[in-house]
Amino acid sequence: MSSVTTPAAPAAAHRLVRTARTGVAVVFALNGLAIGSWFARVPAVREALDLTAGGLGLLLLAMSAGAVLAMPTSGLVAQRLGTARTVAAATLLVAVGLGIAGVSASAAGWLPGVAVGLVVLGYGTGTCDVAMNIEGAAVERRLGRTVMPRFHAAWSLGSVAGAGLGAVAAEVGLALAVHLPLVGAAVLLGTVSGTRAFLPVPEPAPDADEGSPASRRRAVLAAWREPRTLLIGLFVLVAAFSEGVATDWVAVAFVDGYGVTEAAGAAVYGVFVIGMTVGRTVGTLALDRWGRVPVLGTTILLAVVGVIVAVLAGSGTVAVAGVALWGLGISLSFPVGMSAAANAEEHAAARVSVVAVIGYTAFLAGPPLLGLIGDRVGTLQALLVVPVLLLPSLALLPVTRPPR
Repeated sequence: MSSVTTPAAPAAAHRLVRTARTGVAVVFALNGLAIGSWFARVPAVREALDLTAGGLGLLLLAMSAGAVLAMPTSGLVAQRLGTARTVAAATLLVAVGLGIAGVSASAAGWLPGVAVGLVVLGYGTGTCDVAMNIEGAAVERRLGRTVMPRFHAAWSLGSVAGAGLGAVAAEVGLALAVHLPLVGAAVLLGTVSGTRAFLPVPEPAPDADEGSPASRRRAVLAAWREPRTLLIGLFVLVAAFSEGVATDWVAVAFVDGYGVTEAAGAAVYGVFVIGMTVGRTVGTLALDRWGRVPVLGTTILLAVVGVIVAVLAGSGTVAVAGVALWGLGISLSFPVGMSAAANAEEHAAARVSVVAVIGYTAFLAGPPLLGLIGDRVGTLQALLVVPVLLLPSLALLPVTRPPR
C-alpha cells in the first residue's frame, strides 16, 4: 500500500503550492488594482475639495501615515491570525477606506472624512502588504525557485488596470462616491476568494511557546536587534524611495523639464511601470541562474544609468528610453529584499514587518524631499538624487544573500 500512496503525497503537496502561488498572485494584483484606482481619481478629489498642490500633498501623506502605523504590528497580526485571515481583514479596511474617501469627497466635499478614509486605506494596505509578502515568501521557499518578483509584477499590472479603469470612470463622469466603493467591494470579494488558496497554517506543537503573544512580541523586538535585518531594511528603503520618486514625480518632471503635455507625462510614467513589470517577470530566471548579489548589482547599475539618461539626455525620446531602463533596473530590489527578510520561515513575520517599517518611511520622506530639492534646482534635475542613493546601496547587496 505504501508504494502506491507515497508518490501521491509529494504530487498533492506540489499542487497545493501551485494553487497557493495563483492565490498570492491574485491578491497582489487586486491590491494593486485598489491603489491604482485611488490614484487615478486623485485629480477628481483635488477638484471636489478645491485643494492647492501643497494641500493635496499633505492629504496624500495621510495614506502613507496609515501604512507606516500598520507596519510595527502587522507581523504580529499575521502570526496570530495567519496570513490568509490577515489579508482578508486588511482588505476589508482597504474597501472601507476607499468607500469613506470616495463618499466624503464626492457626496459631501468633506476634507476630514477623506483624510480619515486615507488613513484607513493606508493601514489596510500596509497590513496587507506585510502579510501577502510573508505568504509569497513561504510559497517561494516551497517551490524552490524565485517567484516573489512575479508577485510584485502582478501588483504593478493590477495598479495599471486600476489606473485605466479610473481613467474610464473619470471620462464617463462616474462619481467618486460610486466608483471607489464599487472597486473596494470587488477587490474584497476577489481577495477573500484568493486567500482560500493560501498554504494551510501549520499546527504548533502542544508544548510550544511560539504562539503566545509574549513570544511574538519578543520575536519582533529581537528582529529589531539583528544587523542583517536592519541592513535589508535600509536596502529596501532605498529601493522604495527609487520607485516612489518615479511614481510621484516622473510625470511632473517631464512636463516641467521637457515641456510635454500632462497626458504625455502620464504616458512616461506608464513606460516606467512597463519596464518594471518586464524586469519582475523575466528577472526571476536571472536570479535563479546567477544569484541575488550579481543580478541586483547589475540591475541597480542599469537603474543608475537610466535615471542619468532621463535627466541629462536633452532629447525627450532618449529620456523616455532612460525611464524604461530605470524601471527595468529598479524592478527586483524591493521584492528580493522582502524575500531576503523572509528566508527563515520561523522568523519571517517579525523580520518582514521590521523591513517594511524601515522601507515604507521612504513613502513619507520621498515626496517632500524631492519637492524641496525641485524648488531649488528644478523637478527634472531633482531626480538625480536617486542615483546618489542607489550607488551606495550596492554595498548592502551581500546581506540579501540567502543564509547557508
